[in-house]
Amino acid sequence: MLKKTALALALNLSIAAMAQAETLRLSHWVPATHPVQVTGIEPWAKSIEEASGGDLSIQIFPAQQIGSAPDHYDMVRDGIVDISWTNPGYNAGRFPIYSLIEIPFHISGGAAGAKAIHSWYQDYAKKEMSDVFFCAVNSHETGALHSKKKITQPSELSGLNIRPAHATMARFVSNLGAAPVQVPAPEAREAIARGIADAITFPWGSIYDFGIDKEVKYHMDLPMYVSAQVLLFNKDSLNGLSEQNRQVIYDHCTPDWSQKMSQGWVDDDRAAREQMIADEGHTVTRPSEEEEALWREAAIPSLDKWKSDVAASGIDADKTYEDYLQSLQENNADY
Repeated sequence: MLKKTALALALNLSIAAMAQAETLRLSHWVPATHPVQVTGIEPWAKSIEEASGGDLSIQIFPAQQIGSAPDHYDMVRDGIVDISWTNPGYNAGRFPIYSLIEIPFHISGGAAGAKAIHSWYQDYAKKEMSDVFFCAVNSHETGALHSKKKITQPSELSGLNIRPAHATMARFVSNLGAAPVQVPAPEAREAIARGIADAITFPWGSIYDFGIDKEVKYHMDLPMYVSAQVLLFNKDSLNGLSEQNRQVIYDHCTPDWSQKMSQGWVDDDRAAREQMIADEGHTVTRPSEEEEALWREAAIPSLDKWKSDVAASGIDADKTYEDYLQSLQENNADY
C-alpha cells in the first residue's frame, strides 16, 4: 500500500512539473542549419532549459516560418512570438541610437564586438526599445563587399546597384553614387541572380549559406561593418514567468552571453573567408593602405548623419559616441 501511495505521489509530482513547464517560442529568419541557430541559439536555449531544471524550454522557428525578417521586432512586441532574433537595421530610422553600430570601420571582431555593443547599448535599450526586453546581441564577423566585378576603391561603386546590409550601409553606398537594393538576406541571392543587384555587403559565411557564392566572384577583403542582430523578449511573456525562471532568463541576457552566442558565427565566417581565398573560382583582394584610407574617409558623412539624427531626438550624440568607442576599446573590439 505504501509503495502504491509513493508511486502515485511521484506520478502526481511529475504531472504537476509538466503542467508548470513553459515553452517559449523563438523566431528567426535564417536557415536552421545556419551557425546562428546551431552554435548560438541552440546552446543558449539548452543552457536555459538546464538552468531552469526543465521548467523552461524554447521552441525555435527558423527561416521566416512565422513572419518575414523585417517584421520580427513587431512580432515580439505584439506577442506573436515570445522571443525574436531581430535585425534593427531592417527598420530604417526606428532605432537611431543602435544604428551607430552599423557605421563602417569601427569594429574589428564580431564576438568581442557583440559583447561591447551589449555593454554599451543595454541602458539605451530601455529608452529606444522600451516596449520589449533587450536580451542579447548576436553578431557575425565583420562583413565585406562581394561583387560581380573587382572593386577596391570607393569611386568604383558609382553607378552600381548594391544590396546593403541595413539602412546605414544603404546611405553609405548612396553617398558614393550607388543605388541601394534593399531586400532581406533570404531574398539577396535572387536579386543578384536576376541582375537587380551588382554587389552585396554580407558576412563571409552567409555568402555560402545563401548560395550567393554562385553569383559573385570578387570579394574586397576589408572589414567594413557589422549587422548585429538582437534577441528580444515579449514583456508579457517574460513577466508571466515565475521569479525564479525570470532570473534564469536574466542570467542568460548578459554581455558575456552575447559574446558566447556570437563566437560560433564568427568562427564560421573566418573559415568561409579562408575557403574563399583558396577557391580558384573566386578573387579575394585586399585594398592598399591608400585605398583603405579612402574607404574610411567615405564613412565620415555616415557618422555625421548619425550624430545629427541622434541629437535631434534629444540625445547627447558626442557622449553616446564616446561611450561606444570606450566600450569597443575595453573589449578589444575597436578597429
